[in-house]
Amino acid sequence: MNPVIFILNGPNLNMLGVREPAVYGSTTLADVETRARLIAASLGLSVDCRQSNHEGDLVGWIQEARTAADGIILNAGAYSHTSIAIHDAILAAGVPVIEVHVSNIHVRESFRHHSYVSRVAAGVIVGLGTDGYEFALQALARRVAHDPNEPITA
Repeated sequence: MNPVIFILNGPNLNMLGVREPAVYGSTTLADVETRARLIAASLGLSVDCRQSNHEGDLVGWIQEARTAADGIILNAGAYSHTSIAIHDAILAAGVPVIEVHVSNIHVRESFRHHSYVSRVAAGVIVGLGTDGYEFALQALARRVAHDPNEPITA
């Protein structure tokens, strides 16, 4: 059985391709998920893609990953900047998390510069558009194939 990676998307990610295309591009979340499934299969992984606008759903899924996944790709959206609950759930999950942001949060509004997720993530990918999901899958594929405590490197 292939290692399972949860791809979790938070608030407003269901609006990819529609919401502020100058910032987030024209790729939809369905496009991201389709591409992720193809890439995951080529890497010997399975993906479980989920999206919610509700913080509690994300917390529950992160907790579920403790026994159901080998890693998480998380785009928590605005919750990245506000959610101590998501931070704590990641600590409890015990699986590597790669934080992904489609836009470069560090060149946007100052309230987006801090992320509670980054403090507990194994890696962070920002500003590379939806390609960030692919890069996160590649990093997690290497990580789960080796020692899970090994740093993620290129």
